Amino acid sequence: MAQSDVEEVRQALADHGYLADEGLATAIFLAKRLQRPLLLEGEAGVGKTEVAKVLSRWTGGELVRLQCYEGIDVAQAVYEWDYPRQLLHLRAAEAAGVAGAGGGVEALEDSLYDERFLVRRPLLRAVSGGEGPPPVLLVDEVDRADDEFEAFLLEVLSDYAVTIPELGTVRAATPPLVVITSNRTRDVHDALKRRCLYHWVEHPDFEREVAIVALRAPGVPEVLARQVAAVVEAVRGLGLYKPPGVAETIDWAQALAALGRSELDEASVEATLGTAVKYREDQARLREYGVADLVRAAVLRGA
Repeated sequence: MAQSDVEEVRQALADHGYLADEGLATAIFLAKRLQRPLLLEGEAGVGKTEVAKVLSRWTGGELVRLQCYEGIDVAQAVYEWDYPRQLLHLRAAEAAGVAGAGGGVEALEDSLYDERFLVRRPLLRAVSGGEGPPPVLLVDEVDRADDEFEAFLLEVLSDYAVTIPELGTVRAATPPLVVITSNRTRDVHDALKRRCLYHWVEHPDFEREVAIVALRAPGVPEVLARQVAAVVEAVRGLGLYKPPGVAETIDWAQALAALGRSELDEASVEATLGTAVKYREDQARLREYGVADLVRAAVLRGA
């Protein structure tokens, strides 16, 4: 693997609004080159989901998102039949006198499983493909799904194929680019990890977070962006229940800029704290630590 290849990926991501470190850029390069799913784990808010969105913008492939949750089943993830439309079709055929005619019943039954009555859910859409760039399949927060669904997912990711009993097997001509995210609320099974490349996504370091704010919120003054990034860096070290993610950093900087602030001060941080810290207990902990101390440290750090 040439270093220039990884750098090319990192530059392409940056061109589409995502600043990746070398580790993540390498993982993405390998996932594309080897056509392997990429499993991204990390705390909520570090930018895992955004990776898939950026890959879609970069490659031009359709973003197909499967949001996982407890109780999700195959019908919601793969396909189901549009029963109301099938029933209407059946009644129309009966009204037209098709049903019961010689050989008409079997033909009528077959017609009920025509593709026009097939509702394609994300996994089927991802493997169906078509002309143009392969889609980007985002399986978001797989740790929220049940074990049974995760086991089913293994089959799809092994062959990039889905079998529909009434129609046969649909296999991807070109495998989709697959990004699976997990906030690690539970451990993902080893069997799934074996099928994936793996990367742990950290919060960005100070300089990269400043660069992210500059890229995503160009209207924010540079000094303010550096000070906000410094506060967020410090806040993340306080052991909060839900530390602010990258999106909160950007929101906070934009909120302060919208209020006409060009630098941090204690009153502004107090007034806009809910933009970044969204649990009462976390806000209480931060105030107990001392907002004024945080601001003073951030001003020095961001200088």
